Amino acid sequence: MTLDWLLRSGRTACIAFALTATLAAGGGAAFAADSAVILQYHRFGEDSYPSTSVTIEQFEAQIEHLSSGGYTVLPVPEILAALDAGRSLPDRTIGITIDDATRSTFVEGWPRFEAADFPFTVFVSTDPVDLGHASIMSWDELRQLVAAGVTIGNHGAAHGRMWQNDDTANREDLEKARRRIREELGLDAALFAYPYGEWNGGLRALVAELGFTAAFGQHSGAVGPHSDTLNLPRFALNQRYGEFDRFRLIVDTLPLGARDVTPAEQIVTENPPTVGFTVEPPLANRNALVCYASGGVAATIEHREGGGVQVSFDGPFPPGRARLNCTAPTGAGRWHWFGLQFVVP
Repeated sequence: MTLDWLLRSGRTACIAFALTATLAAGGGAAFAADSAVILQYHRFGEDSYPSTSVTIEQFEAQIEHLSSGGYTVLPVPEILAALDAGRSLPDRTIGITIDDATRSTFVEGWPRFEAADFPFTVFVSTDPVDLGHASIMSWDELRQLVAAGVTIGNHGAAHGRMWQNDDTANREDLEKARRRIREELGLDAALFAYPYGEWNGGLRALVAELGFTAAFGQHSGAVGPHSDTLNLPRFALNQRYGEFDRFRLIVDTLPLGARDVTPAEQIVTENPPTVGFTVEPPLANRNALVCYASGGVAATIEHREGGGVQVSFDGPFPPGRARLNCTAPTGAGRWHWFGLQFVVP
């Protein structure tokens, strides 16, 4: 039984039971001072896009919960700088990101974040802004956000599936977006978010070469000292995954401490893949770790010495994006969470 299964099935009674589990995974206190949860939004109150939009009711409940005490919402660059320097962060630190620069961010999201005094980052794909898409903010609106202190990130120019492009096309796309942001907003966007959370080794290497300080995917999990700076996790929020019980659970999560993750490529060449990683520090109760794969594929865990974990699957993933989530309870009503996204061509 996994958290994702519980949440998808709507079994809130099971969630309440799971949250009070006493299985000790170990390491929770150590991660509390050097980790954060990064949230990912796209749209606000756009009911025609339920897979990328939260309802206003969901959104306001989320803000109220974060404002209720116990959480510290910090600018994402400040969170990343602290993790890079080894500085402590407040327990239950939250970062907020929004992809695509939708107009509902300007009309619905920004006023509510501003009223709560919550900083946030907007990842901008520049071609839709230049083309004047009605559902996307204008440069003038983005300038208002910048003047208010909002962080702007690079989301590429065309918002395409960049792993399908060659390195030359991707370089042109990233440099075009960087140039347009600099021309219109007068700043260099140091953060990048992969469109759709998809990347391959060539794109990842290019992001590093172009000097981005960090890049974000769309896989679940908390960020911590062992997180991959060029593939940082975020918890995506939409109508299905924006319900209050799930929100309350994810904002309290801690990293699992996974490192040496294999395969190194997100694009699946052998389906199903075999996943490996090392948990540091090793779990006190290895049996507390549970992994769940999307698409109805069953996951089996094999533990190795020194905190090593191998996850195998009982069958192939269907074409498209696939996910693996691994969780373990801390014994104090919180969860360690590690996620991966795969792309099956």
